[in-house]
Amino acid sequence: MDSLQGFQTSNINPSSTTNLNPNFPANLSITTVGNTAGATTNTIPLSAAAASSSSSSSSTSPSTLSRYENQKRRDWNTFGQYLRNHRPPLSLSRCSGAHVLEFLRYLDQFGKTKVHTQLCPFFGHLNPPGPCPCPLRQAWGSLDALIGRLRAAFEEHGGKPEANPFGARAVRLYLREVRDSQAKARGISYEKKKRKRPPHPQPQVPPLPPPHGNQNQ
Repeated sequence: MDSLQGFQTSNINPSSTTNLNPNFPANLSITTVGNTAGATTNTIPLSAAAASSSSSSSSTSPSTLSRYENQKRRDWNTFGQYLRNHRPPLSLSRCSGAHVLEFLRYLDQFGKTKVHTQLCPFFGHLNPPGPCPCPLRQAWGSLDALIGRLRAAFEEHGGKPEANPFGARAVRLYLREVRDSQAKARGISYEKKKRKRPPHPQPQVPPLPPPHGNQNQ
């Protein structure tokens, strides 16, 4: 499974979109966190008000945070910069599930997972014997984990669960479509393995007493 670490936020320049849907509270904020070692994302420039509020959070040593929390902060900052570089610029309060899908499709150019097309002779092969010109994409597992972190970060920054763009139905359907198409193209299965339940011990039946002869009364 590939990661999203190859994503360079300084190169964001997606095409403009229309039909913005103001579904979210306007008081959401994006917190700036400095890069940790090995991270490739850049710090997002913020206004003076946001920067003052972020200074206290960024003073916390990254070593005290879990790997999940550090990655969640980097993902949140990355999405925030994507919105700022959007044409036209897009605020988080006007972000919808359609913009999340646009973000996910944009990330595909940084993917490292070979996804074979139906015309490729290696379509459906788990271990193809040779190279092919099929495109590289973000793996479904990476996108699914990314959306999970962004969905949690949205609510941590004041967003309401019912207005969470990362939990929109369109996003869930898109992830399911990516999972199914990549499973067919790569010859793998994403179905969760069912846990085998331990066999229940059979009740011990005490042996029956030997039969007695009929006694004449």
